[in-house]
Amino acid sequence: MNKHDDSNNEETELNDAAENKKGGEGSENIDNAKKAFKDFMKDNFDVDVNLDDLPDSDDVKKAEAESSDDVKKAEAENSDSPKKSGKRTKKVSVKDLGEDAQILPIEDFLPPKLNIIPMSGHPMFPGIFTPIMINSGDDTKTIESAYDGDGFIGLVMLKDDDPKDGDKAPTIKDLYTVGTVARIVRKINLPDGGLNIFISSIKRFKIRKTLNASGPIVAAVEYLEDEEFDTFEVKALTRALISEMKEISENNPLFSEEMRLNMVNIDNPGKIADFVASVLNVEKAEQQKVLEETNVRARMEQVLVYIKKDQDLLRIQKKIQNELNENFEKNQREYFLREEMKMIQDELGVGEDGSDYQKFKARIADFEFEGEILEAVENELEKFKLMDPSSSEYFVSRNYLELICTLPWKDESKENYDLVRAAKILERDHYGLDDVKKRIMEYLAVRKLKNDNKGSIMILVGPPGVGKTSIGHSIAEAMNKPFYRFSVGGMRDEAEIKGHRRTYVGAMPGKILQGLKIAKTKSPVFLIDEVDKMGSSYSGGDPASALLEVLDPEQNVSFRDSYLDLPFDVSNVFFILTANTLDKIPEPLLDRAEIISLAGYIDQEKLEIAKKYLVPKNLVKNGLSKSQVKYTKEALLRIAEEYAREAGVRHYEKCIDKIHRKLITQILTGIAPESKKLGAVTKSITDEEIGSLKKETFVIDAPDLDKYLGKPVFDESEIKKAEKPGTAIGLAWTSMGGDTLLIESISFQNDKGGLQLTGQMGDVMKESAQIAMNWVKQYAIEHKIKNPSWFERNTIHLHIPEGATPKDGPSAGITMATTLMSLITNRPIKPNVAMTGELDLTGAVMPIGGLREKTVAAKRNGIKTIFIPKANERDLDDIPDHVKKGITFIPVRHAMEVMKQIFQSPVKKTEEADYGF
Repeated sequence: MNKHDDSNNEETELNDAAENKKGGEGSENIDNAKKAFKDFMKDNFDVDVNLDDLPDSDDVKKAEAESSDDVKKAEAENSDSPKKSGKRTKKVSVKDLGEDAQILPIEDFLPPKLNIIPMSGHPMFPGIFTPIMINSGDDTKTIESAYDGDGFIGLVMLKDDDPKDGDKAPTIKDLYTVGTVARIVRKINLPDGGLNIFISSIKRFKIRKTLNASGPIVAAVEYLEDEEFDTFEVKALTRALISEMKEISENNPLFSEEMRLNMVNIDNPGKIADFVASVLNVEKAEQQKVLEETNVRARMEQVLVYIKKDQDLLRIQKKIQNELNENFEKNQREYFLREEMKMIQDELGVGEDGSDYQKFKARIADFEFEGEILEAVENELEKFKLMDPSSSEYFVSRNYLELICTLPWKDESKENYDLVRAAKILERDHYGLDDVKKRIMEYLAVRKLKNDNKGSIMILVGPPGVGKTSIGHSIAEAMNKPFYRFSVGGMRDEAEIKGHRRTYVGAMPGKILQGLKIAKTKSPVFLIDEVDKMGSSYSGGDPASALLEVLDPEQNVSFRDSYLDLPFDVSNVFFILTANTLDKIPEPLLDRAEIISLAGYIDQEKLEIAKKYLVPKNLVKNGLSKSQVKYTKEALLRIAEEYAREAGVRHYEKCIDKIHRKLITQILTGIAPESKKLGAVTKSITDEEIGSLKKETFVIDAPDLDKYLGKPVFDESEIKKAEKPGTAIGLAWTSMGGDTLLIESISFQNDKGGLQLTGQMGDVMKESAQIAMNWVKQYAIEHKIKNPSWFERNTIHLHIPEGATPKDGPSAGITMATTLMSLITNRPIKPNVAMTGELDLTGAVMPIGGLREKTVAAKRNGIKTIFIPKANERDLDDIPDHVKKGITFIPVRHAMEVMKQIFQSPVKKTEEADYGF
């Protein structure tokens, strides 16, 4: 870069130095280019080029002088109209310039219009001396014409190297607007009809006007000057750019020594940026941006960014290469060492696997065992050392030692949870169940205060689909502990809990140790599912008794698995058990556990659960967006009332899934939801159409459920109603949650008399029926409602519908008594009334269990009034207010309190009768 001042002498010296430098460098560069071209032609076309036929530095100077003379003549002819060339020029007398007239820069005499050659691959930058292959017929004619003329051509990049219409010649619309003007220095005809030309790129230009759009392309151009090229920032950028390029060139074998020298010897900052951009491995669009940038500072900043990217790529490449070399060397080394070890062992006759032995010995030493455990482990380790690797005992011993080394003997995760976060997790994952969540928070608060890491036992009891398993997940997340779940439903072998004895190859530890091995901590959260469904067998033992040892706080400090046969402390494990009923769980196990009951959901709760959880989850499952299908409140409520009345929400979720499947099928195939034949397919959707369909929204209303879900499973006519004398509605508790129970009775003449029972009643329920019958008979005779002979001549038949379902329990006693009293008095009970309670022979109503579940069932079936035992009045506080809303509870101590309030207006009775109600 030249410096300018007012001193003529200093300027003359600088010009002389520049000329001498240019002459030396130019000669050296041209010689290097000639050698490169000769090698290129030999390698690619097997053409031996004579270096003397190629242009040398004198040829280039002569060509530049001839061009300068041509331009001077044209300038003299057009001196009267200086604007004709399209460029502002300054008139200079040759006489004033003296001896320097012949070295005027060629950039000052470039033609105003150019023949354009489309370029593919990468753009050409100014200041490059390189060969170019010309294969196109149109381009060959253009080169011939230009070479016979002034020798100037314009090189412009194609926007798309692979146009759709590949056979069509490119037009000016296919080109960028900025390119580089170049001078053809030498032209060589090739045997295949193509050309190989040597060009010297000179300067940037911008296409100003199209003179001929195609074949050949001719355009009027405007030459672009560099801006902001002599500032301190540019000098700093130049140093940084050269420094960064040195690093790349040193690590890249493609950089020749000549390229490094050329880069250092360029004295123009703009040309340095151009040179670096031309050799970097960047996209052509990015190189074109550099070509179009006339501000030298901005151009250099762009190039520095590309250099950084290239350096990052080189570092990653080098890292990958080093890793590959290291892995290869390591694998080779290990292979040779293993082969050498095999040979040594074969020579010595040694059968031990030293690597496994040393590994186990080191890991066992880290545990710092003591007493019985240390002695047993050391003995096993010594036996393992002497075993033959090909024997079956070797693998049994190896698996045993592997288990010992992977169990968390000392790894106890500390109590580290936030009660506020725990409450948010429980609220996020579950709707309702406020009493359950409150009891869980109470338990966590106590553990937080005590900072106690000891485990506990909690049993979650409730019907299927109410969220027992998901609550276990939420508790583990709230406590920041690992979670492990396994089911014992149908388990008949206690070895599944306590492990198999280590007497054969396939022996395994029990589920408890397997879970600890996976959790990798001594204090995880274990969820043991379906505890009430464990079985037993003569050969397998009793899994429930084995589980009792695991859960007993007095015994599980030194729990012995049959496989491990060493004491292991599992007292820090938080056990959560789930069951549908407590009837089949051993009493000793219940005594050691905290029991939490989960009742079913009422229709309003199911609606909220569907809106917040079920519908969004199922939409994602079926490939729909969360806002694509909307349900009206009436539709969600109707699903709960007429299609999914169970205590949980699993069947409700299945109904939602069925709606979405049929909706998607209708959209994609045209099959109507109510259609039962595949022949109804009317259309096929393409992938492009599927994208647009995902933007559509659908609304499901209550009337639409008939075509998606079919006819209702339940309707108003199927709601149990006691409208006739001899019928009453009771409330029952089952493993599936609460349910309403319609009890029917009739009488018919039969000399045998007595009571006949049907409906698959259990022994306890049969006893309750006999008690109710005797109490009603005694009361009816005493109050002259019926005489004794009536009972002797008539048989009473008491039936509970749904005979295929087993029923048992004492809580239907008051309901049976009401049914029989309604029969013999011929009086129906009031509508929407139900009752529950155990009855004794004196008529007293005794307490029952499962009041909450029974209340939920009554709510689902439209019951407005419930008679309950007085002793169960305390249980009303455990029932949520939204469940009790709309229901009147009447606590009673005696059956007569029910009889006085439950019947409708009395029918005509005999004069002697005194009902007493």
